[in-house]
Amino acid sequence: MAGFPPFKMAPGLAALDRNLALEVVRVTEASALAASAWIGRGDERAADEAAVNAMRRALNGLSMDGVIANGEGQSQDVPLHTGEMIGNGLGPKVDIALCALEGRTACAKGGHNTLSLVALTDDGGFLKVPDDVHMEKLAVGPGLPDGLLDLDLPAKETIKRLAKAKGVPMADITACVLDRPRHADLIGELYDIGIKVVLIDDGDVSGAIATGMADSAIDIYMGSGGAAQGVLAAAGLKCLGGQMQCRFLLRNEEERTRCRRFGLDELDRKLDIGQMVSGEVMLAATGITDGHLLKGIYRRGERAESHSLVMRSLTGTMRWLTAHHDLGKLGENGLGRPNNVH
Repeated sequence: MAGFPPFKMAPGLAALDRNLALEVVRVTEASALAASAWIGRGDERAADEAAVNAMRRALNGLSMDGVIANGEGQSQDVPLHTGEMIGNGLGPKVDIALCALEGRTACAKGGHNTLSLVALTDDGGFLKVPDDVHMEKLAVGPGLPDGLLDLDLPAKETIKRLAKAKGVPMADITACVLDRPRHADLIGELYDIGIKVVLIDDGDVSGAIATGMADSAIDIYMGSGGAAQGVLAAAGLKCLGGQMQCRFLLRNEEERTRCRRFGLDELDRKLDIGQMVSGEVMLAATGITDGHLLKGIYRRGERAESHSLVMRSLTGTMRWLTAHHDLGKLGENGLGRPNNVH
């Protein structure tokens, strides 16, 4: 249908090889290291700028002909903005979805679930969405019947379906929800059902992807959040074989108009993973602070330890990488750290 990319097998799959996947994880390491210098320092803008600048430098060093499909904003004055050309132009032509620092407020407050993420797919493979537009979201992990999720169902019916599919009592289900005033009714309903609820301050990408991790204890992600973050979550869940259903949650006619400028129509339509990420995809993520998906950066003096995950939908491969970094050799400019931090 017009406005949404049809599901297709991407013609350039060979271009998204394992070598590029491992190069991309160095990008998320760089941005996570830069942001980590600002953890708990109360300056979310500085943390975000450090992460964005480090990610941009690292991405431009990769052998690819990339364009940012969903970035840090639409304004051309913003680094890593949607539509920006990225990479050295010598490699495969790819679309990029990214978030240099997911959870900037949590990072500034020393909170949890902050990540740096980059996803790549073939040209035209990501649903392009305006910034600051929201989506309703439901997400579950792999191994469940197709068509399990339906945004039109009450929360109780969704949990009942999920518990039956997993073969467990409803009380054993754990839902992850962003702790926001807009979710007060949903959270109250989930408590009334009698399930466990994990409330997170930030990081709905990590919350959604965590449903696909066997050791996360999160069975379902529910609620609303940024549309661009929804596309990133869909990329991760595609690699994991999970399910996701989203729908634009538009507050006014101005937001509907912005979506139409992106070529989007049928704005009340429910979207699945294949409609948000139509090609094969790879995703890299590095933890900044500890969360459900990854451990954060651990710094001591001039040494740092990072924890990352890189996934490829073509092979279903997941790689966890622990890296040790010499901050002195990386240099002040590469880290973007404050002058009084050593």
